Amino acid sequence: MADALDSSTLPQATLTPPRRSRVSAIWLIPLLAAAVAIGIAVNRILNEGPTISILFQSAEGVEAGKTIIKYKDVKIGQVTAVELHQNYSMVRVTAKIDKHAEGLMVEDAKFWVVQPQVTLSGVSGLSTLLSGNYIGFEMGKSSKPQRHFTGLKVAPVIPIDQPGREFELSASDLGSVSVGSPLYFRRLQVGQVMAYQLDPDGNSVSIRVFVNTPFDHFVSPETRFWNASGLDVSLGESGLDVRTQSLVSLLVGGIAFETPSSAVESAPAAADTTFVLYGDRATAMKQPETISRHYVLYFAESLRGLTVGAPVTLFGLPAGEVTDVGIDIDSATTKLRGRVEIVAYPERIVSDIHTVQSASAQAMVQSPEQSHAFFQRLVMDRGLRAQLRSGSLLTGQLLVAFDFFPDAPEAEVDWSPKMPVIPTVPSTLTNLEDKVSSILAKVDKIPFETIGTELAQTLLTLNQAIEGIDKAVNNIDADVTPELKLAIAAFRRAMVTANKVIKNTDETLLGQDAPGQLELRDALQEVSRAARSLRVLTDYLERNPSSLIRGKDGEKP
Repeated sequence: MADALDSSTLPQATLTPPRRSRVSAIWLIPLLAAAVAIGIAVNRILNEGPTISILFQSAEGVEAGKTIIKYKDVKIGQVTAVELHQNYSMVRVTAKIDKHAEGLMVEDAKFWVVQPQVTLSGVSGLSTLLSGNYIGFEMGKSSKPQRHFTGLKVAPVIPIDQPGREFELSASDLGSVSVGSPLYFRRLQVGQVMAYQLDPDGNSVSIRVFVNTPFDHFVSPETRFWNASGLDVSLGESGLDVRTQSLVSLLVGGIAFETPSSAVESAPAAADTTFVLYGDRATAMKQPETISRHYVLYFAESLRGLTVGAPVTLFGLPAGEVTDVGIDIDSATTKLRGRVEIVAYPERIVSDIHTVQSASAQAMVQSPEQSHAFFQRLVMDRGLRAQLRSGSLLTGQLLVAFDFFPDAPEAEVDWSPKMPVIPTVPSTLTNLEDKVSSILAKVDKIPFETIGTELAQTLLTLNQAIEGIDKAVNNIDADVTPELKLAIAAFRRAMVTANKVIKNTDETLLGQDAPGQLELRDALQEVSRAARSLRVLTDYLERNPSSLIRGKDGEKP
């Protein structure tokens, strides 16, 4: 086969295994990006804090993605969602908490919405005017984790880390006290009212107060609390009494406390101790009476002005108080009479006795039999009686006073009833009223109208006289005054002439070289010589009286 090709000259095919392709370097970039993303996700998961939910009655100003949660002005989380919850009656706020604050999410942690608020107690939340509302947080004391919370309506008054102690007060009514009202000790603000609530029985109100350290050590089991709200004004038998703690208490109310000086020193009261809240300081600081005696008094006069709580005095010193005022019928005479129940405190009387018999007086107080016997002697032998007296003429309040009336009719204490009956004497108030009525009756008899008419006539006459005087003065000015001026001028001219005459007389008679003065000196010399001759003659006649008959010796007859 000529046409056939030689197989040896033909190229031979060889089998080569397929070549494995290389991975391109460009794929490293997405792989690296994926690794970074995975690392970031893992790190975020590891560092992400818990997600919590908070129920609020209203979420005013709270927005998802904007509103943050703050604790001590440090951001610890952010709101992620806001939605209605529980039949649309509540608002559920979902928030993501930072990892570093995860340990704060315990079961007694507190949340509330912070917003600007202006009250009489103060101003708060002003920073939210610029930054917007945020959720406030207060850590709890529990260690149990919690993820679902119920928000507070208002912010806590006292921070949980504030040093001090809480106490509870029980009052019949709330008065002017409110949350945030100040608490005073010796007029210093030492705490605040935290909360209040009506007791389940509805008969009283419980008030929680907080006393800051170190003032909480002044609260002992014998401390007294009273309502110091507003202005305490009382007008009683001792006069006008005005009390207030501060200007703030006038506006927002307040509570004050103090320990009586008579209290026995004791350790500070334990936290959550319950105290009674009194209405005023006088009632709170009143010393408790361990021994009391109840008596009845009957008066045949008006009891107007005598009220429950009116003082009972012995020699002007407080000895008790009135517990009831009413009307009774005297079984013997079937007449109405006033009935007054009083309570006496014998220990007050004994405390005022500073004699060597104080021990026996104390024993008498402790023994009812000795007390009855001693009281009976005072009534029968000394004339001890009860009498109504005026406590204040301004208010008309009355009090019951015990005093000695030696001239009072004989009487004794009736110990047979449940409450002993003490004899009384009429008060002097009736006589005073009679005298005042008599004076008023005499005043009514004064003829004020007649006196007024006569006084009007007298004033008219006096007015006419004044007008006549005015006319006379005008006439004097018009008629008399010119003539008087002429007379004065003539008088002045006469005085000038008189002065000239006196001057000439002085020069003629009184001058040293005046002629009259020289002649007067010569005349006086002649008179002096004549007087001397007369004295010589008189002396001679005294020695020779016979010379008047015979003449001088040696003379011829």
